[in-house]
Amino acid sequence: MQLTNKTALITGAASGIGRAIAERFAEAGANIIIADINLDSAEKTAKTIAETTKQECIAVTMDVSQQNSVANAFAIAKKHFPQLDIVVNNAGVQIISPLAEFPLKDWQKLIDIHLNGSFYVSQLAQQWMMENGNGGRILFIGSVHSFLPSMNKSAYIAAKHAQLGLMRAIAKEGAPYGIGSNLIAPGFVKTPLVEKQIPEQAATLGVSEEHVVKQIMLGQTVDGEFTTLNEVAETTLFFAAFPTLALTGQSLLVSHGWFMD
Repeated sequence: MQLTNKTALITGAASGIGRAIAERFAEAGANIIIADINLDSAEKTAKTIAETTKQECIAVTMDVSQQNSVANAFAIAKKHFPQLDIVVNNAGVQIISPLAEFPLKDWQKLIDIHLNGSFYVSQLAQQWMMENGNGGRILFIGSVHSFLPSMNKSAYIAAKHAQLGLMRAIAKEGAPYGIGSNLIAPGFVKTPLVEKQIPEQAATLGVSEEHVVKQIMLGQTVDGEFTTLNEVAETTLFFAAFPTLALTGQSLLVSHGWFMD
């Protein structure tokens, strides 16, 4: 599973899952574009990865919910790299609220980041890949919630289900150009995003934080374990490096047995 002479752009890559993927891709030989809304953190991450792996790694400011921000980031990336081979749509947020009380502005924010952002990034990525004529991969970090519902996450569930459909559409339209698309669906990964959810879920549901972790987050796994950053990164590398389109349009759950599809 090597990415020698490949260039990968990863959104939300200054920390968490995105950073783990960026680090693993660089270890596999790829040049990396760290795209993140926080430029300072992105630059620090890019510097660390470059020093550790000796791969070229740059940082760009990208607010995926803003089309102009995405376009500006791609313009900067094009000045540094002649081609784009892999994109990972990873940027995301979570907002917990019952549907009956879900603020419209929060609904719109989550849809803008997860769904509209994935569209903006994927569209420009596909255009660049088509210009190069070398094929490519457009990947999505989805969730078990790309397939299953959950309490108090209506916007997240809707967006993650929609990402799955977008991935499949890209797989169909990208195939004539050698562009494949896949979705990686982790279970709960203990990132700051998930850690923030624990007290929020406990307060919303009126249960203990221990109950949230053991029953709500990990209750459907076979071993009661969180999915790790490394597990997600390795699965993403598998799709990024796969040599043909045999797996295009497919999704893979990385969830310790939660939802065996």
